[in-house]
Amino acid sequence: MTMTGSAGKIRRSRLTKIVATLGPSTASPEVIARLFETGVDVFRLNFSHGSHADHGARLAVLRALEARTGRPIAVMADLQGPKLRVATFATGAVTLTPGQRFRLDLSMEPGDATRVGLPHPEIFAALKPDAELLLDDGRVRLRMTACGADFAETVVESGTRLSDHKGVNVPGVMLPLSALTEKDRKDLAFALDQGVDWVALSFVQRPEDVAEARKLIAGRAALLSKLEKPQAIAHLAEIIEMSDGIMVARGDLGVELPAEDVPTLQKRILRESRQAGKPVIVATQMLESMVASPSPTRAEASDVATAVYDGADAVMLSAETAVGTYPVEAVSIMDRIACRVESDPLYRTIMDAQHPDLQQTAADAITAAARQVAHTIQAAAIVTYTTSGSTVLRAARERPEVPILGLTSAIETARRLQLVFGVLAVHTADIADFSEMVQKATRIALQDGIAREGQRLVITAGVPFGTPGNTNILRIAWVEAD
Repeated sequence: MTMTGSAGKIRRSRLTKIVATLGPSTASPEVIARLFETGVDVFRLNFSHGSHADHGARLAVLRALEARTGRPIAVMADLQGPKLRVATFATGAVTLTPGQRFRLDLSMEPGDATRVGLPHPEIFAALKPDAELLLDDGRVRLRMTACGADFAETVVESGTRLSDHKGVNVPGVMLPLSALTEKDRKDLAFALDQGVDWVALSFVQRPEDVAEARKLIAGRAALLSKLEKPQAIAHLAEIIEMSDGIMVARGDLGVELPAEDVPTLQKRILRESRQAGKPVIVATQMLESMVASPSPTRAEASDVATAVYDGADAVMLSAETAVGTYPVEAVSIMDRIACRVESDPLYRTIMDAQHPDLQQTAADAITAAARQVAHTIQAAAIVTYTTSGSTVLRAARERPEVPILGLTSAIETARRLQLVFGVLAVHTADIADFSEMVQKATRIALQDGIAREGQRLVITAGVPFGTPGNTNILRIAWVEAD
């Protein structure tokens, strides 16, 4: 549920964040403002669709909204990545029969019921005998019987219809492709020039893909790796370490892996990302039926709830808000589901049972103590001051039951932290010393409705200020009116 503090600034009464994709259904300033007011914390620009002009216009609307509300808004550019697709058919679509032979080759001649073009020599180079190819999100399954540098002979195992430009997945095969196409590089340069806060990297297969993107981004945005290729799971720890955040993109994972493997893998990714202190988004088809329906299925509501119970930093809407008929309603329902789960005593039991292992540092010790102290004294919030965001990330990893008020003098940091569990990021003037921080924290908490007069705050900081990760002070402060 969205609430408004006495200063008129919007804040959330839940800790889990909501990411929503902008598109034709949500292009106007009025609808974008309604999405924000209803509960969106991070806005996603999907570069698989739309022009640079479209994305630039939406980002300008968001920055104007940010200035009007006084609350940092995070914007994510989601890069398309390589899209492996068959070419076209002379009749637009063909009928297939299980057991028949079907050829894939490099010819761009329109296909028929016996063959079609596949303009990706990288696939042919990587195929091995008996490899499986999945077309149209797995609706058509082919088993390879022979291949060369420019063709693959296959047998249709299942599926009866195939049409133009359907996608191709090759399970269990590491494809010799960069995660960044030429289009992605142009989109990335544009997005960085526009000042996006997060860049989501698609088609991550190995740590080298993350390193390549990080070099191009050069610190101008935070990097989020999308885990949608099973090959990435073999390098999960390295990819998490090299990334600023993770997205569990269950669409392609669900195509290339058995459906029964995806839920356990989702839990593993969430657990390991939290252990590393990296925010993680659960995405894909969360409220898919709401593209055309004003309410979700019970299974979809349960799916969102499960991600919240698992401790996700954020849950994401894609087509539901980009092209759906009920974008605001989808955000509202997702908000209500998250609030309901977080009010369940079982949710707190789960969060408390899964505290990550602490490093033997003063910073980790104080951050863990802050969560415990906040619980014991029933504090209204935990307050941190951060420049890089590392102090806030450490606090969020503990999954406290109260909000984390993250004060920072860097607007870029404030925006990026909007993705992180429980964080209300506030852009404020630089703070000279700890005494000033305490005064500012109590004033902001009171003005924004985070705390009432007479409540207490648990405040952590690193002294001297300006040293990332140097958390070494914990203090309890009373909230008093000026």
